[in-house]
This record gives sequence, structure tokens and C-alpha cells, in this order.
Amino acid sequence: MLERFKVPEKDRVYVKREAMQLATETVFKASGLSDEDAKLSADVLMLSDMRGCETHGVSNMLRRYVDWYDDGTITATPNVRITRESDATANMDGGMGLGLHVGPKAMKLAIEKADKFGMGSVTVHNTSHLGMLAYHSMMAMEHDMIGVTVIAGNPLSMAPTFGAELRLATSPWAYAVPADKMPPFVFDVATTQVAGNKLGLAKRIGSPLEDNWIANPDGSPMMGNPQLPDDRADYLMMPFGGTREQGSHKGYGFAAVAEILSQVMSGTGAAFLNPGSMSFWFCAYKIEAFTEVAKFKTDMDEFLEALATTPPAPGHDRVLYAGLSEHEEVQIREKDGIPYHHEVIDWFRSLSDARNLGIELG
Repeated sequence: MLERFKVPEKDRVYVKREAMQLATETVFKASGLSDEDAKLSADVLMLSDMRGCETHGVSNMLRRYVDWYDDGTITATPNVRITRESDATANMDGGMGLGLHVGPKAMKLAIEKADKFGMGSVTVHNTSHLGMLAYHSMMAMEHDMIGVTVIAGNPLSMAPTFGAELRLATSPWAYAVPADKMPPFVFDVATTQVAGNKLGLAKRIGSPLEDNWIANPDGSPMMGNPQLPDDRADYLMMPFGGTREQGSHKGYGFAAVAEILSQVMSGTGAAFLNPGSMSFWFCAYKIEAFTEVAKFKTDMDEFLEALATTPPAPGHDRVLYAGLSEHEEVQIREKDGIPYHHEVIDWFRSLSDARNLGIELG
């Protein structure tokens, strides 16, 4: 994560993973989730925080989920069911449950199908926020598989290239590929210039935005390191690339494919015609169906090591690949704790007092 999105040192409160895991499970249980789903949902948020993806962790997301449970936007006990199925594919109805515990069930099914048939693909409709996509893709690595996760739907965030009206979400993609001795390749990105939650995080810590990250309501790029407008109606998010000259048609195209694979293929239809909808697509590829697992992992090690040892350009210390810095961040945070903004800790205390949850975070 870029330095601009990190919690300033003066505002940090370090909390051990175990303490925050327990606190988060307690909040989910208080919202009506079963013990199993509360733990699963907390696991997704905690992996986000441990890997430094704080935009999709406890800080930004948990309070939103509590509000959604409170106002009935999502249900704590969804009736998750398969609505269409073949040997290698399935479509699931998420029962308007939170994707944090619906998504892993869908990926588990994709993995089971891949184990039998080499590939497994599952779509999910009638559901809600999935959290960090990498969590779900990384599930496949434990089974010597490559995992892919794609989502699309609401809220609409992105204007198409040359457009002046929202038509697409941030529509992220996540790939997770195992290796042997090297940290795995884990690529998790939005198809907008920057993830939507990062905009809120930048606003919280007072960090300006880069040129071409967002656009004015008429579609013209905002320049001069703007601050995020207070009113969501006062800006549009741009596809990655920013402008056509810088390749925004590529981000726009990837977002459109995400819309097709998740929203359209799950039977939901385009998100801008279906307010409130969100859909997922999960896929697992069994490596053994294509090549020997040991050879694949050895080849991945050689590939990833070659990337990581590439001579750096002037002004840079080293070359990274997707998943390397996150792997290293986990080791740091296991030792030092997770750096939360003090406002997040204050929110936990306030919620605990209001609902008599007995949460202790030091």
C-alpha cells in the first residue's frame, strides 16, 4: 500500500491479531451471525489487515457491515443455495448474505469441482460485499490450485472511457498462484485508478489524491492533487490508466469483463439496470490437470525470484512482484501488531459500551 494511505505514526494504536480477531468475531455474533460465519467473516477481515490491505479490513468495513445488519440491508442468516449446476460449474443464490462468509463457501465448491474435473467455476448472485478478494483466491493455493475471484455490481463507481455517467463498479480481479520456497504470487486489484475504499482512507488521514484518479461530474479528469469531494455525487472514478492516451480503455475493458462474468453470467444482469445488486465469479484451476505440481512450483520459484532480483531503476531499492510485500507485512505484523488509527479503537469501545459486548483492546 502506498505510504499516503498508511496510518500516520502519531495516530497508530498497535493491536495483536488475536485480540482484534476476538473483538471482530464478537461484533459479528452480536449482529446475529452463527459462530462459524462470525469466525469466517472475521478471518477475511483479519487477513486483509495482516497483509496491509487496511482498506478492506476492520478499519473501513466492519462498521459498515454493522450498519447494514442494523438497517436490514443484509441478512445475518442467509439461505445460501445452488440454483443451477453441472459437473464443473454452479450458480449460487447468496440469500443476501455478506460475501465474507458466502464467498468462501462458493470458492470451496469451485475447489471441490476442480479436484474432480481439473477446473471449477461458480457464480454467486443476490449477495453483498466480498471483502478482500485475495482471501478467496488464496483458498485454492492450499489445494495446489490457482484461484481467481472477480466481482462486479453496485455501488456504481466508474465512468467508461469518454463517459460522464456511472456505469460500472470498481470491479476488482484477484489471482493467487502457489510457489515452493518463494512467497506466492497474489495479484488483487481494482479496475479503477485506485480502489474505492482507498479514497475514503485518504480522506480520513487528509492525504491528497493524484491527478486523473477521479473525474468531475462532466467526466473531465480532476487535476492538481485534489482532495476528495465530500459529496459522492461530485466525482466519478476513472478506469485504470486514467485517460485514453494513458490506457484507460484497458481498465474499462477489464471492468466490463468482470461485469459479464459475474453480474451477467449469474443471471443478475447489468448492475446499472439492477440497483443494489452485486455478484461474484470464482474459479479454481487444478495444477496437476495441466502439469506436474512439483515442476510448476519450481518453475514459479525461478520466475518469481527472477522478478524479485531484477536490478532496480535509479531511485528505487528493489523490484517487487504481486504478493511479496504483503507476505513480508504479515511477518512484521505478527511480531509488532496491527497499526490501527485511534479512531477505529474508539469506535470499538463506543460500540462495546452501547451494546454491552465486553470488548477489550488495551
